[in-house]
Formats: sequence, C-alpha cells, structure tokens
Amino acid sequence: MAGATREHTADLTIQQMARRSGFSEPTLRYYEQIGLLGEIPRDGSSGHRRYGPEAVDRVEALACLRSSGMTVDGLRRYLDLLAQGASAAAEQRDLFTTQAGKLAAEIEQLQVRLRYLRGKADMWDARVRGDADAEAQAIDAVTRVMHDITSAHLESRTKDRSR
Repeated sequence: MAGATREHTADLTIQQMARRSGFSEPTLRYYEQIGLLGEIPRDGSSGHRRYGPEAVDRVEALACLRSSGMTVDGLRRYLDLLAQGASAAAEQRDLFTTQAGKLAAEIEQLQVRLRYLRGKADMWDARVRGDADAEAQAIDAVTRVMHDITSAHLESRTKDRSR
C-alpha cells in the first residue's frame, strides 16, 4: 500500500504513467509532441520525463476519453474547450453528447454481432445434439441477424457517401 501511495503523490516515470493510464510509452511521447500534454518536465540528473500531479490528471482524463473512442482531434477539442472554462460549457456538452451517441451506435453494432455469435453457437449445439428443429430455428435466427448486419453496413456506407 505504501508503494501505491508514494506512486500517487510522487512524480511518475513514463513507465509508471503508461501502466497507470493504459497508454503505451510511445503514445505518451506522441501526445506530448502534438501538444495534448504540454511539455512534461524532465529529471535534472537523468533527463527522464517526470509526470507531476497535473500531468497525471490530464493523462488519466485523456485515457478515459480515448477509451470511449474519442479521436485525437476530439481530445484536442476537449482540451481547447477546457481552457476556455465555463464559457465553453455548451460546446463541451455537445462534444460529450456527440461522443456518447457514437459509443451507443458502436454498442448497438456489438450487440448485433453478439447475437450472431450466440446464434451460430446454438446452431452448432443443435447439430451436435442431432436436433434438426432447433438447428433450423437457429439458422433462421442467424439469417435474420446477418440481414441486420448487412443492412446496417449498407446504411453506414450510404451515410458515409452523403457526407
């Protein structure tokens, strides 16, 4: 426990920051390079990066946003709006609402894929058991899911072309 407390209060190395955030070391260096993290101070004797409390907070916030699927441009927009303070609250709301909508669409797609996999497992289970009726029902269910997947794919391509 003492190590965890010390790691929380002391400046973190890039390795510690990578473990804590889930970002790779090259990603942390890249984010610093493109200005998402600002300049990370260096240890005077070794020249190694040292992530202080503010940098740790920023990296952790970016890690949460990135894990939600936000793009680097979205991260940059978030930080720009954050710097504007309360005057950018409506824009921040819109940024998060848009990202939540994108994530909801991804979850919906994953649910369809899950139904497909479960249907295929049911089909093969029925075949193992020699239950022709259950196999036919599973094939029908899988066929419906495949239709949903191809329809969603076509809708997505149509939307992409209209942009």
